[in-house]
Amino acid sequence: MIYLDHQATTPVDPRVLQAMLPYLTGEFGNPSSSHAHGRRAATAIERAREQVAHAIGARPTEIVFTGSGTEATYLALLGLPAARRDHGDHIVTTALEHPATAGACGVLADAGYKVTTVPVGPDGLVDPTDVEAAVTDRTVLVTMIHAQNEIGTVQPVTEVAELAHRHGALLHIDAAHSLPAMPVDVAALGADLVTVVGHKMYAPKGIGALYVREGVDLVPQFLGGGQERGLRAATENVPGIVGLGRAAQLLGEQREADAARILRLRDRLHERLEEAIPECAVNGSLTQRIPGNLNVRLPGVPADQLMEAVPDVAISAGAACHAGSTEPSAVLLAIGLSPEQARCSVRIGIGRFTTQAEIDEAGGLLADGARKLLPAAGRGR
Repeated sequence: MIYLDHQATTPVDPRVLQAMLPYLTGEFGNPSSSHAHGRRAATAIERAREQVAHAIGARPTEIVFTGSGTEATYLALLGLPAARRDHGDHIVTTALEHPATAGACGVLADAGYKVTTVPVGPDGLVDPTDVEAAVTDRTVLVTMIHAQNEIGTVQPVTEVAELAHRHGALLHIDAAHSLPAMPVDVAALGADLVTVVGHKMYAPKGIGALYVREGVDLVPQFLGGGQERGLRAATENVPGIVGLGRAAQLLGEQREADAARILRLRDRLHERLEEAIPECAVNGSLTQRIPGNLNVRLPGVPADQLMEAVPDVAISAGAACHAGSTEPSAVLLAIGLSPEQARCSVRIGIGRFTTQAEIDEAGGLLADGARKLLPAAGRGR
C-alpha cells in the first residue's frame, strides 16, 4: 500500500526508534527514583527536553511533556483561563480548529466562559482583523491552529499574537502540523503556549508536549506525584519522550530539505490529478500551505467511494479523528463548501519517506478510480 495520509499520523523514523530502544529494554528505570536506573531515565528526559526546546527556540524549563497533543491542548485551554479568571472570562477561537481545541472550548463554555468563534475565508485563512474585532477587555486567551490539519493552510499567527497581546490576552497555537513542515520559533511567532505532537513528526503515538512561556501560570489538570514541575502528574513515558526529543533534533537537521522535496512531490501529484480530472479543485490556499498537504475535491466523486475503489492508496476523507462519521467536514463547510462538495473532497498527505515512484503510481490509481466513478460519460481525459 502507498501511504499518503501523513496528516493522520507519520511512521516512526528508524533513527527515532533506535534512540528509544534502550529505554524499552535495559534502561527501564522510573525517573523519579533516586538510584542509578532512575537517574539515567531522568537524564534522558532532560536531554529530550533540551532537544524539543531547541527545535522551537524555547528554554528547556518551558517544555512540559504530556501524553498526547490533545492533553497538551487541554492543559493550555483549561489551565490558563482557570489561572487568569480574575482577568476575564472570554476565549477567542476560530472555525478551523482541531477537535481537541473545539472540545476544550466546549468545556469552557459549559463552565460559564464566553467563547467566540471567528469565521474563516474561502482560502482557508483567518483574517486577523476578525480576531481583533472579537477580542474584548475580558479576553484571557486566543487559541488557533497554526497549520490546519485537514487543508494545511498556514495561519497568520504573528499578527494575531500582536493584537492579542495589545489587548492583554495570551495566545495558544496548535503546532502539530506546522512544526514538522516549517520553522516554528516561539519568540518570532509571539506564542505564549504551543502544542507539539509526537506522531505528526515521526515520533511514536502517545507523546506530546506543551510549551509554556516563562511567567505564564497554568492550573494543572492532573494532580499526583508532582512530575513536570507539578503541571502534569504521572510517571513519565521515558521511551516516548526520548523519541520525541530525537524527532525534534532530526527536524532541525533535515526539515528544510524534506520540505523542498515533499513540495515537488505534491505539485507533481496535483498536476497529475488536474490532467486526468480537469474539474479537480484545491480546497484552501495552495500558496499559504504546508508542503505535504493536498486537499482536493473531485466533483461527482464521493471520497468514501474513491477510497474504496483505490484500496492500494492510503488517503482520507477528512481528519482521522472523524473517521467513521457520515457528516461532512466542519472545516470544509467553514470555508464555504456545500455538504456535497465536502463529501467529494479527499486529503492527501505526503511525508519524509514518500518516493516519486509512489507519487506517480498513486496519481495513476487515483485518477483511474475517479474516472470510473464519474457519473457523466466522457468527463476527464
